Amino acid sequence: MMKLPEIKEIAKSKGLKAVNMKKEELIKAIQRAEGNHDCFRTLQTKDCGRMDCLWREDCLTI
Repeated sequence: MMKLPEIKEIAKSKGLKAVNMKKEELIKAIQRAEGNHDCFRTLQTKDCGRMDCLWREDCLTI
């Protein structure tokens, strides 16, 4: 599982400001910045087939 400081670094590299954002919100913002659906821990999770997703381990462990 990815720790918040690592996620903040990824956000920063995408030009996002990670101030006062929880882990879930930050990951969804990164997904949107990458042009992906912000599906982290949503109903779409149970049918997710994206094995290459950076957030997969965190997403599937609720």
